[in-house]
Amino acid sequence: MKSLAPKVLSGCLCLSLALAACAKKSSDAPGPGEGKILQIAVIPKGTTHEFWKSIHAGAVRAARELGVEVIWKGPQKEDDRAQQITVVEDFISRGVDGIVLAPLDDRALMRPVQDAVREKIPVVIIDSALQGSDFASYVATDNYKGGVLAARRLGELLGGKGRIFLIRYQEGSASTVQREAGFYDTVKNEFPGLVLLVQDQYAGATTETAYQLAENLISRFPDVEGVFAPNESSTFGTLRALQESRLAGKVVFVGFDSSPKLVQGLRDGHIQGLVLQSPFKMGYLGVKTIVAHLRGEPVEKIIDTGVALATADNMDDPAIRPLLSPDLSQIID
Repeated sequence: MKSLAPKVLSGCLCLSLALAACAKKSSDAPGPGEGKILQIAVIPKGTTHEFWKSIHAGAVRAARELGVEVIWKGPQKEDDRAQQITVVEDFISRGVDGIVLAPLDDRALMRPVQDAVREKIPVVIIDSALQGSDFASYVATDNYKGGVLAARRLGELLGGKGRIFLIRYQEGSASTVQREAGFYDTVKNEFPGLVLLVQDQYAGATTETAYQLAENLISRFPDVEGVFAPNESSTFGTLRALQESRLAGKVVFVGFDSSPKLVQGLRDGHIQGLVLQSPFKMGYLGVKTIVAHLRGEPVEKIIDTGVALATADNMDDPAIRPLLSPDLSQIID
């Protein structure tokens, strides 16, 4: 009878070689973010304001540094919740690797984010908070603090006394709700001599609706002495109304965010303060954070991108000028 030993040894040797080859193939397989170009969807609240252009530029800069692809898409108007939800759902269907989202509504976008996470697509939230915890990180301004800065600037310039407007943006926008809360609380706690003539009127998502509201309020309360508006569109709409009513420079006006026209208003003395974020940094860190998370690196749950107050006196300072007038020409068209 012939011995089976040579055949057994030969079979074992073949099996060992096959297992070794499989092990090598497995160890060579790309891990998360390795060996492929990651696709990161960046979804803003809107696409027209200067603020979002800066966020886009920051996201593009990070993508170039990291060697990933950024796909930029958002609703045209900042009150179109349904369209933003559709954009998120479309990116889930496309199977992008990660999503960076500025939610239009802190509740309405919860389900789409949960759907993304369920499909193993992590999400980083930027700019405006989202309820729940189904996200890897939240990268944003301390918006409440921004409202505090605005109230203190207004209160100090008015000497602690005066009739003022708090113009709100729109319901469901967590970032502006927090700014409005910071402003309101500070007025009540630190400036009891300030009288809020208006505190429950919403400017809406566009410059035009903000202008119409401000124009109406000025007609009703022509003796107003101070105004706060909590974002770029409401600030510009209010500026137009003050200019057309010939109250610009007479009414103390503090706004939020920046654009070339708002910078000119600050320089002309028509705006007495602009609370500034760092949208470029927000977009940059949003992409950096989602890529780090995809590559298995630890990330902070909350990242504060900073807030500052620009005035006519400091607007040309090296720390303030880039926030007021960022140069985006070398980054995006």
